Amino acid sequence: MSPGAGHSGVSVSVWHQPRAVWAVAFACVVGFMGIGLVDPILPSIARGLRASPSQVELLFTSYFAVTAVMMLVTGFVSTRIGSRPTLLVGLAVIVIFASLSGSSGSVGELVGMRAGWGFGNALFIATALAVIVGSASGGIPGAIILYESALGLGISMGPLVGGVLGGISWRGPFFGTATLMAIGFVLVLTMLGPVPRPHRRTSLLDPLRAVRDPGLRTIAVMALFYNFGFFTILAYTPFVIDQSVHVLGLIYFGWGLLLALSSVLLAPRLERRFGTVIPLFGVLTCLTLLLAVMALAPRLGVIAAVVVSGAVLGVNNTLVTQAAMTVSSAERPVASAGYNFVRWIGGALAPFLAGQLAVHVGPRAPFVMGAGAVVLGAVVLGTGLAHLGALPGRARAGAAAAS
Repeated sequence: MSPGAGHSGVSVSVWHQPRAVWAVAFACVVGFMGIGLVDPILPSIARGLRASPSQVELLFTSYFAVTAVMMLVTGFVSTRIGSRPTLLVGLAVIVIFASLSGSSGSVGELVGMRAGWGFGNALFIATALAVIVGSASGGIPGAIILYESALGLGISMGPLVGGVLGGISWRGPFFGTATLMAIGFVLVLTMLGPVPRPHRRTSLLDPLRAVRDPGLRTIAVMALFYNFGFFTILAYTPFVIDQSVHVLGLIYFGWGLLLALSSVLLAPRLERRFGTVIPLFGVLTCLTLLLAVMALAPRLGVIAAVVVSGAVLGVNNTLVTQAAMTVSSAERPVASAGYNFVRWIGGALAPFLAGQLAVHVGPRAPFVMGAGAVVLGAVVLGTGLAHLGALPGRARAGAAAAS
């Protein structure tokens, strides 16, 4: 089914789901909270652990590096022990390492605990997407909108929770997330019944083989470069804005709220009107311009650009996830694992490189890097149009490019 198929029924059925789907969706919200949770407390962590901004950026690098590598393992595990046990193991690991993060005594220890958190996150998130796609009503579009709604809500609530609890102590948000994820564990344990196992067991190499498909490879590499822009905004900008924990929490709450709303309300409308590819070019162009504004504008301009970027990122997240789920002939969990492995490499590299550029070049240099990476993502998308025939709007985008 193409991404556009079934959109007419998405608005009707996407919010009418079995209790098990809502249980997994709630856990997804909390899981995604872990991404934006540390945003408002990054300066506080740096002060509390006497660490430099570049050292604190490693909290994202370790988290996403482990998440990326573990994407190759999740299918191998879930097709052998089942999706439900894999979800529960992932949730349990997150609870443990989120708690240990709050107990860390040095930045090195905290970076290590975030790596363990990334391990649990990979087991949970990749499997959760497959479970929601397989169990939700409304077909693939409805399932992905539900998943992206959880992503947007989680990312928006993360900074708000981080700001509120971080005002007490930088350790508070970690213990708060551990508590919420423990609730998610109980909900999944009690509401999600047995999930049928796939007929074929996934090998460790299957996700890499899936990415050899030129269509999926195009989307994955484009998402890798896009993530440079995304995580420059998410992981580095708090140091440039340089506000209190509560103000940073509110700024990134607004950013995440726009991300959530645009992923659910705007992305489907754009897809129906223009297909998938043309809006992707549009949002990559907008994101490049916003990063350029962040590189040049005073502080208030940077804050405004951050908040507005949420709307752009939400549209892109939904369209790219939808494209990755439909452009490949591989099984959806395998395609998802391969795609996520490639794209999270960008999430791992961007914060580290941003910190290094800030130290050795200048505080606005990371935004230039982010803008350049997003432009490369658009180039990758443009050069791979011939392999995206399954996506709505591909022919129109190709015709526009030719003219």
